[in-house]
Amino acid sequence: MDSSKLTEFLDSLRDKGIPGCDCVVYKDHKEVFRHITGYADNNETRPLTKDTTYWLYSATKIITCTALMQLVDKGSIALDDPVHKYLPEYEKMNVRQGSAIRPAKNTMTIRHLLTMQSGLNYNLAPPSIKNVVKSTRGKASTRQIIEALSYEPLDFEPGTHYEYSLSHDVLGAIIEVVSGQNFGEYLDEHIFQPLGMTNTGFKLTPELKANMSDQFICNVDTLAIVPTKRANVYVLSDNYESGGAGLISTVDDYILFLDALANRGVGHIGNRILSMESINEMRTDQLKGVSRDDFALHEQIGYGYGLGVRTLIDKEISGARSPLGEFGWGGAAGAYALIDVENSLSIFYAQHVLECEVTRGVVPTSIRDLTYEMLRL
Repeated sequence: MDSSKLTEFLDSLRDKGIPGCDCVVYKDHKEVFRHITGYADNNETRPLTKDTTYWLYSATKIITCTALMQLVDKGSIALDDPVHKYLPEYEKMNVRQGSAIRPAKNTMTIRHLLTMQSGLNYNLAPPSIKNVVKSTRGKASTRQIIEALSYEPLDFEPGTHYEYSLSHDVLGAIIEVVSGQNFGEYLDEHIFQPLGMTNTGFKLTPELKANMSDQFICNVDTLAIVPTKRANVYVLSDNYESGGAGLISTVDDYILFLDALANRGVGHIGNRILSMESINEMRTDQLKGVSRDDFALHEQIGYGYGLGVRTLIDKEISGARSPLGEFGWGGAAGAYALIDVENSLSIFYAQHVLECEVTRGVVPTSIRDLTYEMLRL
Protein backbone atom coordinates (compact mmCIF):
# COMPACT_ATOMS: atom_id res chain seq x y z
CA MET A 1 0.00 0.00 0.00
CA ASP A 2 1.46 3.33 -1.08
CA SER A 3 0.19 6.13 1.18
CA SER A 4 2.64 8.77 -0.05
CA LYS A 5 0.15 10.77 -2.15
CA LEU A 6 -2.37 11.08 0.66
CA THR A 7 0.33 11.97 3.17
CA GLU A 8 1.80 14.59 0.84
CA PHE A 9 -1.62 16.10 0.27
CA LEU A 10 -2.29 16.42 4.00
CA ASP A 11 1.12 17.98 4.57
CA SER A 12 0.47 20.45 1.73
CA LEU A 13 -2.48 21.94 3.59
CA ARG A 14 -0.01 23.89 5.73
CA ASP A 15 0.75 25.89 2.57
CA LYS A 16 -2.92 26.85 2.43
CA GLY A 17 -2.74 28.20 5.98
CA ILE A 18 -4.30 25.26 7.79
CA PRO A 19 -2.30 24.99 11.06
CA GLY A 20 -2.76 21.25 11.48
CA CYS A 21 -4.93 18.28 10.66
CA ASP A 22 -5.49 14.63 11.50
CA CYS A 23 -6.73 11.96 9.10
CA VAL A 24 -7.47 8.32 9.81
CA VAL A 25 -8.76 5.48 7.63
CA TYR A 26 -10.31 2.27 8.93
CA LYS A 27 -11.07 -0.87 6.95
CA ASP A 28 -12.67 -3.98 8.43
CA HIS A 29 -12.33 -2.55 11.95
CA LYS A 30 -8.60 -1.93 11.51
CA GLU A 31 -6.63 1.28 11.13
CA VAL A 32 -4.93 1.19 7.74
CA PHE A 33 -3.76 4.81 7.58
CA ARG A 34 -3.11 7.63 10.02
CA HIS A 35 -1.36 10.93 9.53
CA ILE A 36 -1.22 13.81 12.01
CA THR A 37 0.53 17.01 11.01
CA GLY A 38 0.84 20.53 12.35
CA TYR A 39 -0.08 22.29 15.54
CA ALA A 40 -2.99 23.00 17.86
CA ASP A 41 -1.94 26.62 18.46
CA ASN A 42 -0.82 29.61 16.44
CA ASN A 43 2.59 29.79 18.13
CA GLU A 44 3.33 26.20 17.12
CA THR A 45 4.14 25.07 20.65
CA ARG A 46 1.51 22.30 20.86
CA PRO A 47 1.68 19.64 18.14
CA LEU A 48 -1.57 17.87 17.34
CA THR A 49 -1.70 14.41 18.91
CA LYS A 50 -4.11 11.50 19.16
CA ASP A 51 -5.41 13.07 22.38
CA THR A 52 -6.36 16.38 20.73
CA THR A 53 -10.05 17.23 21.05
CA TYR A 54 -12.17 19.13 18.54
CA TRP A 55 -15.66 20.56 18.26
CA LEU A 56 -17.38 18.24 15.79
CA TYR A 57 -19.92 20.89 14.80
CA SER A 58 -22.20 19.36 12.14
CA ALA A 59 -20.42 16.01 12.21
CA THR A 60 -22.58 15.70 15.37
CA LYS A 61 -25.57 15.28 13.06
CA ILE A 62 -24.66 11.76 11.93
CA ILE A 63 -24.60 10.62 15.56
CA THR A 64 -27.95 12.28 16.31
CA CYS A 65 -29.60 10.72 13.27
CA THR A 66 -28.15 7.32 14.20
CA ALA A 67 -29.62 7.69 17.68
CA LEU A 68 -33.01 8.52 16.19
CA MET A 69 -32.82 5.50 13.88
CA GLN A 70 -32.05 3.29 16.88
CA LEU A 71 -35.48 4.25 18.19
CA VAL A 72 -36.96 3.41 14.80
CA ASP A 73 -35.29 -0.01 15.04
CA LYS A 74 -36.93 -0.50 18.43
CA GLY A 75 -40.35 0.48 17.10
CA SER A 76 -40.50 3.48 19.42
CA ILE A 77 -40.71 5.98 16.54
CA ALA A 78 -41.89 5.82 12.93
CA LEU A 79 -40.31 8.06 10.29
CA ASP A 80 -43.60 9.53 9.19
CA ASP A 81 -44.94 10.19 12.67
CA PRO A 82 -45.94 13.82 13.25
CA VAL A 83 -43.46 15.72 15.38
CA HIS A 84 -46.28 16.87 17.65
CA LYS A 85 -46.82 13.25 18.73
CA TYR A 86 -43.68 13.75 20.84
CA LEU A 87 -43.49 17.54 21.08
CA PRO A 88 -47.10 18.78 21.39
CA GLU A 89 -46.11 22.43 20.89
CA TYR A 90 -45.28 21.62 17.24
CA GLU A 91 -48.88 20.75 16.35
CA LYS A 92 -50.02 24.22 15.30
CA MET A 93 -47.16 25.83 13.43
CA ASN A 94 -47.13 29.06 11.45
CA VAL A 95 -45.45 29.79 8.11
CA ARG A 96 -44.02 33.02 6.70
CA GLN A 97 -45.68 34.07 3.46
CA GLY A 98 -44.06 37.25 2.24
CA SER A 99 -44.57 39.81 4.99
CA ALA A 100 -47.48 37.86 6.44
CA ILE A 101 -47.65 34.87 8.76
CA ARG A 102 -50.33 32.21 8.32
CA PRO A 103 -51.10 28.78 9.83
CA ALA A 104 -49.18 25.89 8.30
CA LYS A 105 -51.17 23.46 6.18
CA ASN A 106 -48.71 20.56 6.28
CA THR A 107 -47.83 18.59 9.39
CA MET A 108 -44.14 18.43 10.26
CA THR A 109 -42.91 14.82 10.50
CA ILE A 110 -39.84 13.03 11.83
CA ARG A 111 -38.74 12.40 8.24
CA HIS A 112 -38.98 16.15 7.52
CA LEU A 113 -36.58 16.81 10.41
CA LEU A 114 -34.13 14.13 9.29
CA THR A 115 -34.10 15.43 5.70
CA MET A 116 -33.99 19.16 6.50
CA GLN A 117 -37.44 19.66 4.97
CA SER A 118 -39.09 20.82 8.20
CA GLY A 119 -39.41 24.52 7.34
CA LEU A 120 -37.06 25.47 10.16
CA ASN A 121 -33.97 27.62 9.55
CA TYR A 122 -30.60 28.14 11.26
CA ASN A 123 -31.37 31.38 13.08
CA LEU A 124 -29.73 30.79 16.47
CA ALA A 125 -31.16 33.84 18.19
CA PRO A 126 -34.84 34.36 17.35
CA PRO A 127 -36.91 36.18 20.01
CA SER A 128 -38.30 32.99 21.55
CA ILE A 129 -34.85 31.46 22.15
CA LYS A 130 -33.40 34.75 23.40
CA ASN A 131 -36.24 35.02 25.91
CA VAL A 132 -35.93 31.52 27.32
CA VAL A 133 -32.14 31.78 27.61
CA LYS A 134 -32.51 35.13 29.40
CA SER A 135 -35.29 33.95 31.72
CA THR A 136 -33.25 30.91 32.78
CA ARG A 137 -30.07 32.97 33.16
CA GLY A 138 -28.31 30.96 30.49
CA LYS A 139 -29.30 27.59 31.94
CA ALA A 140 -32.12 26.59 29.57
CA SER A 141 -32.34 22.87 28.87
CA THR A 142 -32.48 21.26 25.45
CA ARG A 143 -36.21 20.63 25.87
CA GLN A 144 -36.88 24.26 26.91
CA ILE A 145 -35.06 25.74 23.93
CA ILE A 146 -36.67 23.40 21.41
CA GLU A 147 -40.08 24.20 22.89
CA ALA A 148 -39.34 27.92 22.49
CA LEU A 149 -38.32 27.35 18.87
CA SER A 150 -41.81 26.09 18.07
CA TYR A 151 -43.18 29.63 18.48
CA GLU A 152 -41.13 30.88 15.54
CA PRO A 153 -42.77 30.79 12.08
CA LEU A 154 -41.46 28.33 9.54
CA ASP A 155 -39.80 29.48 6.32
CA PHE A 156 -41.95 27.16 4.20
CA GLU A 157 -44.53 24.38 4.39
CA PRO A 158 -42.94 21.18 5.75
CA GLY A 159 -41.95 18.80 2.97
CA THR A 160 -41.78 21.39 0.19
CA HIS A 161 -38.12 22.55 0.32
CA TYR A 162 -34.71 21.60 1.68
CA GLU A 163 -33.11 24.11 4.05
CA TYR A 164 -30.17 23.42 6.35
CA SER A 165 -31.51 24.18 9.80
CA LEU A 166 -31.97 23.36 13.47
CA SER A 167 -33.98 20.28 12.48
CA HIS A 168 -31.53 17.84 14.04
CA ASP A 169 -31.49 19.84 17.27
CA VAL A 170 -35.23 19.16 17.44
CA LEU A 171 -34.46 15.45 17.02
CA GLY A 172 -32.36 15.66 20.18
CA ALA A 173 -35.40 16.81 22.15
CA ILE A 174 -37.53 14.04 20.63
CA ILE A 175 -34.94 11.45 21.65
CA GLU A 176 -35.15 12.80 25.20
CA VAL A 177 -38.95 12.49 25.26
CA VAL A 178 -39.07 8.99 23.79
CA SER A 179 -36.15 7.54 25.76
CA GLY A 180 -36.88 9.31 29.04
CA GLN A 181 -33.20 10.21 29.25
CA ASN A 182 -31.16 13.35 28.91
CA PHE A 183 -29.96 13.46 25.28
CA GLY A 184 -26.28 13.21 26.22
CA GLU A 185 -26.98 10.34 28.58
CA TYR A 186 -28.84 8.50 25.84
CA LEU A 187 -25.91 8.88 23.42
CA ASP A 188 -23.44 7.74 26.06
CA GLU A 189 -25.41 4.61 26.93
CA HIS A 190 -26.47 3.57 23.44
CA ILE A 191 -23.59 4.71 21.19
CA PHE A 192 -20.47 5.90 23.01
CA GLN A 193 -20.11 3.17 25.64
CA PRO A 194 -20.94 0.25 23.29
CA LEU A 195 -18.25 1.50 20.89
CA GLY A 196 -15.63 2.35 23.50
CA MET A 197 -15.80 6.10 22.81
CA THR A 198 -14.45 7.54 26.06
CA ASN A 199 -13.67 11.11 24.95
CA THR A 200 -16.92 12.21 23.31
CA GLY A 201 -19.69 14.30 24.83
CA PHE A 202 -21.41 17.66 25.10
CA LYS A 203 -19.61 18.89 28.21
CA LEU A 204 -16.23 20.58 27.89
CA THR A 205 -14.74 18.82 30.90
CA PRO A 206 -11.37 20.00 32.26
CA GLU A 207 -9.63 17.07 30.54
CA LEU A 208 -11.28 17.70 27.17
CA LYS A 209 -10.61 21.42 27.48
CA ALA A 210 -6.93 20.84 28.27
CA ASN A 211 -6.56 18.84 25.05
CA MET A 212 -8.72 21.10 22.88
CA SER A 213 -7.14 22.49 19.74
CA ASP A 214 -7.31 26.27 19.43
CA GLN A 215 -9.78 27.41 16.81
CA PHE A 216 -8.90 29.42 13.73
CA ILE A 217 -11.00 31.29 11.21
CA CYS A 218 -10.55 32.21 7.57
CA ASN A 219 -10.73 35.97 6.97
CA VAL A 220 -13.38 36.59 4.31
CA ASP A 221 -11.50 39.50 2.74
CA THR A 222 -7.86 38.37 2.86
CA LEU A 223 -8.44 34.58 3.02
CA ALA A 224 -5.77 34.49 5.73
CA ILE A 225 -6.34 31.89 8.46
CA VAL A 226 -6.01 33.50 11.88
CA PRO A 227 -6.69 32.48 15.50
CA THR A 228 -10.14 33.17 16.93
CA LYS A 229 -11.55 33.16 20.44
CA ARG A 230 -15.05 32.54 19.09
CA ALA A 231 -16.91 29.93 21.10
CA ASN A 232 -19.16 27.27 19.62
CA VAL A 233 -22.15 29.48 18.75
CA TYR A 234 -24.43 26.43 18.49
CA VAL A 235 -24.20 25.81 22.24
CA LEU A 236 -27.14 28.04 23.10
CA SER A 237 -26.99 27.68 26.89
CA ASP A 238 -24.97 25.96 29.60
CA ASN A 239 -27.40 23.01 29.62
CA TYR A 240 -28.25 22.86 25.92
CA GLU A 241 -27.12 19.75 24.05
CA SER A 242 -27.17 20.53 20.35
CA GLY A 243 -28.00 17.53 18.20
CA GLY A 244 -26.85 19.53 15.22
CA ALA A 245 -23.45 20.82 16.28
CA GLY A 246 -22.69 20.38 19.98
CA LEU A 247 -20.44 17.35 20.43
CA ILE A 248 -16.75 17.35 21.31
CA SER A 249 -14.61 14.36 20.34
CA THR A 250 -11.23 13.05 19.29
CA VAL A 251 -10.33 11.50 15.95
CA ASP A 252 -9.67 8.18 17.72
CA ASP A 253 -13.19 8.21 19.17
CA TYR A 254 -15.16 9.44 16.19
CA ILE A 255 -13.64 6.93 13.76
CA LEU A 256 -14.99 4.12 15.97
CA PHE A 257 -18.50 5.42 15.31
CA LEU A 258 -17.95 5.69 11.56
CA ASP A 259 -16.32 2.26 11.53
CA ALA A 260 -19.41 0.72 13.13
CA LEU A 261 -21.71 2.13 10.45
CA ALA A 262 -19.28 1.03 7.73
CA ASN A 263 -19.42 -2.51 9.11
CA ARG A 264 -23.18 -2.89 8.86
CA GLY A 265 -23.88 -1.35 12.26
CA VAL A 266 -21.48 -3.46 14.33
CA GLY A 267 -18.57 -1.87 16.20
CA HIS A 268 -15.03 -3.14 16.59
CA ILE A 269 -15.78 -4.89 19.89
CA GLY A 270 -18.86 -6.64 18.51
CA ASN A 271 -21.68 -4.44 19.76
CA ARG A 272 -24.40 -3.57 17.27
CA ILE A 273 -25.58 0.04 17.34
CA LEU A 274 -27.86 0.05 14.29
CA SER A 275 -29.56 -2.35 11.89
CA MET A 276 -28.46 -2.65 8.28
CA GLU A 277 -32.03 -1.78 7.29
CA SER A 278 -31.73 1.59 9.02
CA ILE A 279 -28.28 2.23 7.55
CA ASN A 280 -29.70 1.61 4.08
CA GLU A 281 -32.58 3.96 4.82
CA MET A 282 -30.15 6.64 6.00
CA ARG A 283 -28.08 6.44 2.81
CA THR A 284 -31.06 6.39 0.43
CA ASP A 285 -31.61 9.73 -1.31
CA GLN A 286 -34.79 11.21 0.15
CA LEU A 287 -35.12 14.43 -1.85
CA LYS A 288 -37.23 15.06 -4.92
CA GLY A 289 -38.21 18.01 -7.09
CA VAL A 290 -37.62 21.43 -5.59
CA SER A 291 -36.00 20.00 -2.45
CA ARG A 292 -33.39 18.19 -4.54
CA ASP A 293 -32.71 21.41 -6.46
CA ASP A 294 -32.30 23.29 -3.16
CA PHE A 295 -29.73 20.75 -1.95
CA ALA A 296 -27.81 20.73 -5.22
CA LEU A 297 -27.23 24.49 -5.02
CA HIS A 298 -24.96 24.16 -2.00
CA GLU A 299 -23.58 20.64 -1.71
CA GLN A 300 -21.09 18.35 -3.46
CA ILE A 301 -22.00 17.52 -7.04
CA GLY A 302 -23.23 13.98 -7.59
CA TYR A 303 -24.59 13.60 -4.07
CA GLY A 304 -28.13 13.49 -2.78
CA TYR A 305 -29.36 13.76 0.81
CA GLY A 306 -30.60 10.86 2.88
CA LEU A 307 -31.59 10.85 6.54
CA GLY A 308 -29.11 13.39 7.86
CA VAL A 309 -26.28 12.48 5.50
CA ARG A 310 -25.05 13.18 1.97
CA THR A 311 -25.19 10.07 -0.18
CA LEU A 312 -23.46 9.39 -3.50
CA ILE A 313 -26.03 8.95 -6.26
CA ASP A 314 -24.06 9.69 -9.45
CA LYS A 315 -20.46 8.54 -9.87
CA GLU A 316 -20.07 9.95 -13.37
CA ILE A 317 -21.06 13.51 -12.48
CA SER A 318 -19.21 13.49 -9.17
CA GLY A 319 -16.03 11.86 -10.48
CA ALA A 320 -15.87 10.00 -7.17
CA ARG A 321 -13.86 6.81 -6.81
CA SER A 322 -16.13 5.70 -3.98
CA PRO A 323 -19.15 3.44 -4.66
CA LEU A 324 -22.76 4.53 -4.97
CA GLY A 325 -24.28 4.79 -1.50
CA GLU A 326 -21.10 6.10 0.12
CA PHE A 327 -22.35 8.53 2.74
CA GLY A 328 -21.37 10.91 5.53
CA TRP A 329 -21.23 14.59 6.43
CA GLY A 330 -18.84 17.28 7.66
CA GLY A 331 -18.50 20.08 10.18
CA ALA A 332 -18.10 23.86 10.31
CA ALA A 333 -14.46 23.68 11.41
CA GLY A 334 -13.55 21.38 8.51
CA ALA A 335 -14.34 17.88 9.77
CA TYR A 336 -15.06 15.33 7.03
CA ALA A 337 -16.62 11.88 7.51
CA LEU A 338 -17.00 9.13 4.91
CA ILE A 339 -18.74 5.78 5.38
CA ASP A 340 -18.58 3.03 2.75
CA VAL A 341 -20.55 -0.11 3.64
CA GLU A 342 -19.59 -1.96 0.45
CA ASN A 343 -15.89 -1.88 1.39
CA SER A 344 -16.27 -1.72 5.21
CA LEU A 345 -14.31 1.52 4.91
CA SER A 346 -14.46 4.73 6.93
CA ILE A 347 -12.50 7.98 6.84
CA PHE A 348 -12.38 10.81 9.34
CA TYR A 349 -10.48 14.05 8.81
CA ALA A 350 -10.33 16.77 11.47
CA GLN A 351 -9.04 20.32 11.64
CA HIS A 352 -10.19 23.37 13.61
CA VAL A 353 -10.60 26.15 11.03
CA LEU A 354 -13.95 27.90 10.66
CA GLU A 355 -15.26 29.35 7.39
CA CYS A 356 -12.49 27.68 5.42
CA GLU A 357 -13.64 27.39 1.81
CA VAL A 358 -10.90 24.98 0.76
CA THR A 359 -12.15 22.34 3.19
CA ARG A 360 -15.65 22.45 1.72
CA GLY A 361 -14.57 21.22 -1.69
CA VAL A 362 -10.96 20.42 -2.47
CA VAL A 363 -10.05 18.73 0.80
CA PRO A 364 -12.95 16.24 1.06
CA THR A 365 -12.84 15.13 -2.57
CA SER A 366 -9.05 14.80 -2.53
CA ILE A 367 -8.99 12.78 0.68
CA ARG A 368 -11.79 10.57 -0.63
CA ASP A 369 -10.18 9.79 -3.97
CA LEU A 370 -6.60 9.52 -2.71
CA THR A 371 -7.78 7.02 -0.09
CA TYR A 372 -9.41 4.80 -2.71
CA GLU A 373 -6.31 5.08 -4.89
CA MET A 374 -4.12 4.15 -1.93
CA LEU A 375 -6.22 1.07 -1.16
CA ARG A 376 -6.67 0.20 -4.86
CA LEU A 377 -10.45 0.13 -4.53
